[in-house]
Amino acid sequence: MARRRSRPRADWPAREWARDPPPRCPARSPTRHFPFLEGAFKPVTEELTAFDLPVTGRVPRELNGRYLRTGPNVLGLEDPRAHHWMLGDGMVHGVRLGEGRAEWYRNRWVRSSQVAKKLGEPYPGPVPPDDFPCNTHVIPHRGRILALQESGPLPYELDDELNTVGTYDFRGTLEGAFTAHTKFDVHAGELHAIAYYPTWDHVRHLVVDPAGRVSRSTRIPVTDAPMIHDFALTERYVIILDMPVTFDPAGAERGDIVPYVWNDRHPARIGVLPRKGGAVRWFEVDPVYYSHTLNAYEEGPNLVIDTTNFDAPFLVAGNGSGGPYGAGTPRLDRWTVDLRQGRVRVRTLDDRPQEFPRVNEGLVSRRHRYGYSAAAAEMAVAYQAVDGNPPPDRAFSNALIKHDLLRGTSQVHRLPRGAAASEAVFVPSDPCDPRAAEDDGYAIAYVHNPERGASDLVILAAQDFTGEPVARIHLPGRVPLGFHGSWIPDA
Repeated sequence: MARRRSRPRADWPAREWARDPPPRCPARSPTRHFPFLEGAFKPVTEELTAFDLPVTGRVPRELNGRYLRTGPNVLGLEDPRAHHWMLGDGMVHGVRLGEGRAEWYRNRWVRSSQVAKKLGEPYPGPVPPDDFPCNTHVIPHRGRILALQESGPLPYELDDELNTVGTYDFRGTLEGAFTAHTKFDVHAGELHAIAYYPTWDHVRHLVVDPAGRVSRSTRIPVTDAPMIHDFALTERYVIILDMPVTFDPAGAERGDIVPYVWNDRHPARIGVLPRKGGAVRWFEVDPVYYSHTLNAYEEGPNLVIDTTNFDAPFLVAGNGSGGPYGAGTPRLDRWTVDLRQGRVRVRTLDDRPQEFPRVNEGLVSRRHRYGYSAAAAEMAVAYQAVDGNPPPDRAFSNALIKHDLLRGTSQVHRLPRGAAASEAVFVPSDPCDPRAAEDDGYAIAYVHNPERGASDLVILAAQDFTGEPVARIHLPGRVPLGFHGSWIPDA
């Protein structure tokens, strides 16, 4: 079993979180609120295209490509009580940068069959099984742009201007579900995934080879059909996080929007699968639910896995535009799996509320020093317990965080009240320079600008993280708080 978490370092600036007095939580009243349809989460209603975007500061000339981020943006909602945030129609927001200019902004719904029908557009070809407008991640792969979703739907391919091309099955080699969170190993040229589906008695480790085909599919037996939202990869191992959030057949029979529940009877465990083949080795841990992995690597006989974790129980199925309730807010933890001793140690690296951890993508599966995460007051409020208890005062802050995991310190780029920050993606200044420092580059994120009532794309110099942004690109509309994205450099 995992050991008790150690206390966070005393020298970490936790008090920074409380410089602003927290907003007063509204008293409970008969009026029903739907936090994931309001404020920073409120869906936008139009697809926009704008060119030559205004900029405060200077766009680095070495940034030539597109920053894309997706998230749920429900279209044509009639009854908010019948909606769940995680199931909103996917919308991708993109900004193209080139030669020191912000060339364009676009936002487009992913044209699944149901979105095409709502928009009055034809859907080309037959409707695939489990069709859904993928809303969780958008990645580049072998010259394609793919919008991703877990637990059934095929990825959707987009063109360079975010128009939907159609579903994508890796040249006919993907059989069944894919994932929302892939891991690309730049050294091997492989794209890895862990796929799950509510009726399977297993999960699948999928490997997409450099030719863009699923070259290996390994079935890993599991019980109770767990929700495996993310996973981790090291140089020699695949890390499977099998936690006690599992499919609820009775809930599905009742028509629950998201039929997954906290299951006290399901053991929490970490699986270690050799990438070259072999049996999975399982390690039991204390029950938590992770939201995302930052990265993982090998250190002698140990596997080091950095994740954002929620305390138990984690309740997925909030009613009415719900999201993940009942577990408070996530923190940054480290699991260390000792393969020699057969045990797992867990330590809290930073107990401040934060989400969406990212790493320099060139170091996926290798040792990292730095990580980047986001904190949004609006997300902390929306994640509050279903009984209405407010989150702690220090949750009420908007910030981007850079972690130095070697020194055990962090830097906080504080944002104004109401400036809700999305996930920050690291972009290297020169990805082809083998001598470049790990943090030689930029952290970029969409941030709501409360003064304009619209969003900015904020570019921070990663080595001057607390300084003024290098550039603020002013978008013509708002980018709601959502999920994940990628920097796609020009070829």
